[in-house]
Amino acid sequence: MCGRFALYASAERLAGQFRLPLPFQIAPRYNIAPSQPVLALHVLRETNTREWTHFQWGLVPRWAQDPKIGQRMINARAETLAEKPAFRNALRYRRCIIPADGFYEWKKQGNTKQPYFVRHREGKLLALAGLWEHWQGADGSELQTCTIITTEPNAVVRPLHDRMAVILPEEAYDLWLDPAMQQPDRLLALLRPAPDEALIAYPVSPRVNNPANDDPRLIEPIR
Repeated sequence: MCGRFALYASAERLAGQFRLPLPFQIAPRYNIAPSQPVLALHVLRETNTREWTHFQWGLVPRWAQDPKIGQRMINARAETLAEKPAFRNALRYRRCIIPADGFYEWKKQGNTKQPYFVRHREGKLLALAGLWEHWQGADGSELQTCTIITTEPNAVVRPLHDRMAVILPEEAYDLWLDPAMQQPDRLLALLRPAPDEALIAYPVSPRVNNPANDDPRLIEPIR
């Protein structure tokens, strides 16, 4: 699964890799957790234009009675997106990219779990494949939420967890965000494990276990 990640890149780096300037300031974050706002790139269907926005992490389906269901929907399995009622319409109509400098996974070591930070070997931003949804409650309250899609792990992540976030290659950005693309088979074909050689993973401080900790020391390697 993907349950914690970091985004500390500058606005210039984000604009350069994703070819769209940020219209607002963002602060570096080293310990982004479920239910928190996450930066995302999506397309406005009405105008067919790309937009940076913030979604709450944990997808709440439109038909949900209780928004707390989002706490259980921080991830969506690529293999079942086209069948699951919570995700199948979002797969066709509401896709997004969630940028990250890296993500955390925990490796079981006896009775404890050692956190690892996983990032691009060359320091590039990771384009996590996501889905988003708009929810409106009976009282008129509204939420814009998202989920991160997962797939089978590659050789780097496999020793840590049996799932990993889908990282889209740059050549897939346009197709993934294209609102005219509504063919599940073509979209699902993009949701593959990242190449083994693209990522590195190293152990970091268990301070990351507490979402209240949010500082650069969290991503420093430990011995």
